[in-house]
Amino acid sequence: MSFTWTPHRFSGGALALDVANSVVLRHDETRRIDRFEASAQLEAFPQAAAEFCAERALFGEMVGPAPQNRRNFLALREATDSYFRARVSGEGDDRLLADLLEALARTLRGASEANGLDAATAHSVLRLIAMPDPERMKICRNCGWLFIDRSKNRSRAWCDMAVCGNRAKASRHYRRRKEEEAP
Repeated sequence: MSFTWTPHRFSGGALALDVANSVVLRHDETRRIDRFEASAQLEAFPQAAAEFCAERALFGEMVGPAPQNRRNFLALREATDSYFRARVSGEGDDRLLADLLEALARTLRGASEANGLDAATAHSVLRLIAMPDPERMKICRNCGWLFIDRSKNRSRAWCDMAVCGNRAKASRHYRRRKEEEAP
């Protein structure tokens, strides 16, 4: 299956969230897609992040994690998703935070390059933990991705209005039309 990193794939608002969102349909085992499963996609991610990520100015050009550090990087991705998803849902747990901090430490100890995706992601996670307005982090109502709501009135419901927002609105329109047509 052909795949390219597009701006929509970087709608989380932070590098750590874009990395966590690299697993599509995370909670549907039959349709789940891990974009980092293919080495070529993981290797292409840093260049795309440098172009599309909201935090690109902080990290500039990045390189992918070294092969020996990929397991730590992927563990950081999973711990990031688990912790922030629970925090958004109001189910935050000190054990999840401890797991995230352990994954951060392993990733930073193993990061061989300062401009590595693994180190940049770890620093992004640290910024998110210390985020002054944690209620701005949300879960997209359509795709389930994590994102930061930077709207003025904090009412954003979708990670990307052009994709998820349109899909949700089209679905509502379709259901209304079906109901109107029903006898």
